Amino acid sequence: MIDPELYTLDVEDPTALTRMLSDGFEDWSKQAASTGFCSRPVRLFGQARTFDRRSGQHLHTFDSRDLPDSVLYVRCGNRRASRCPSCSHEYQGDMWHLLSAGVSGGDKGVPESVSTHPLVFLTLTAPSFGTVHSSTRPGAQPRQCTVNAAPGLCEHGRPRRCTEHHDADDARIGQPLCPDCYDYEGQTVWQWHCPELWRRFTIRLRRLVATHLGMSEKASRDLLRVQFAKVGEYQKRGAIHLHALVRLDGAPTDQEPFPSPAIDAPASWLAERCLEAAQGVEVDSAPVDGNDCARTLRFGRQVDARPVQRHTDDGGDVSPEMVAAYLAKYATKAAGDVAAEGAPNRHLKRLRETCLELCGRALLADGFASPYALLGKWADAFGFRGHFASKSRRFSTTLGTLRDVRRKYHRDRERLETSAGSSGTADSFDVTEHTVVINEFRFVGQGWLTPGDAELARSAADAAREWKDSRCAARRLHEKGKNHGEALLHR
Repeated sequence: MIDPELYTLDVEDPTALTRMLSDGFEDWSKQAASTGFCSRPVRLFGQARTFDRRSGQHLHTFDSRDLPDSVLYVRCGNRRASRCPSCSHEYQGDMWHLLSAGVSGGDKGVPESVSTHPLVFLTLTAPSFGTVHSSTRPGAQPRQCTVNAAPGLCEHGRPRRCTEHHDADDARIGQPLCPDCYDYEGQTVWQWHCPELWRRFTIRLRRLVATHLGMSEKASRDLLRVQFAKVGEYQKRGAIHLHALVRLDGAPTDQEPFPSPAIDAPASWLAERCLEAAQGVEVDSAPVDGNDCARTLRFGRQVDARPVQRHTDDGGDVSPEMVAAYLAKYATKAAGDVAAEGAPNRHLKRLRETCLELCGRALLADGFASPYALLGKWADAFGFRGHFASKSRRFSTTLGTLRDVRRKYHRDRERLETSAGSSGTADSFDVTEHTVVINEFRFVGQGWLTPGDAELARSAADAAREWKDSRCAARRLHEKGKNHGEALLHR
């Protein structure tokens, strides 16, 4: 039975009241719950027929016409919180499990021994393309906005320095002091080639590890492997910067996919190699057209590599739980999330316009043979065309595996409920490896049919996320107390 208190409406909508008073509200609620109360679910029309794989006997037919709206609702699966809070929340949870398994182990098929492997939390930023307003970091002493900038006026008559102190929610943060001096084209080109910079960084890191061990890269692969998980985050100025977890493993085998490295290398040693690789990698970019110039692209000077330690009582390093939660949170952010809600952002608007302008110039110059021919496709991402979350093959489990496990859990639970409701009669069917399902669905739209349905789903999704977050917080508090108690016993 669906709890009516799950739906708490903030606005009065007649279509919502009509839905709640309808005879099919219970069935609609179950279907909405199966989508996780998605904001913009995909609507499908058709049927799915289940057959016995061995005999070919027809066991069951699922028809969307038997549902309240005659359509099957399916999650949109959008990772961006601004588009779908429900699907984004699930994606963030999956990313946390993926990252947590890679840093702590003991779950999701990853042994607990990986927690003893050298692990580094790496941050790679974009270079400066012009002076922008900035705020004081949380917990730091208040300081002037651009205290290190040169005094005086720029060639356009604007101050080069800002002496104010900006709060974290100030709409001016990330805005250039002089838009005419800001290198919009340079930032767009850098964003476009950022995935290549990361690829070359991983190659250079592996080579540096081998060089410092006094062996060839091929020989070093028989002793250790570099594994990583990386997410991208937009800064207020619209530039992407990368957060990564870099781990050192031994050479994997079929019996031991996550072995310990064959050398005694502390995490601080790996951090030094990461810094050395980041500072030395570069990409030569081609000019957009005849009026542009070639550029040598690098990461910014603000490169940070911190060893990750399991115990951080000394406060010197970061813990696995901290970095897993940090990276999972930023994996759901999009380019539009860097702007203050409701405030016009001329800087980000100009970045989008620059992407479209450079794309047009590239097409006019070289057509689709230009490396920037598709730049306009990523205008809403300010030119960044890379994956916002990626990992090496053996860092931990995969998102697909996590989703398959969750799908199997819901399928098994639904099968048990169906079997219990039918009391073991012939109406119940068993979806196992001995059955095959033939789907015949077609796309008919996206989103809920009425504003009332959308409001009901939104309120239920908010309540469900609040309940899940409270349970997770209570579980983390329990685990923290348990670990603290064990530490006291071992003293």
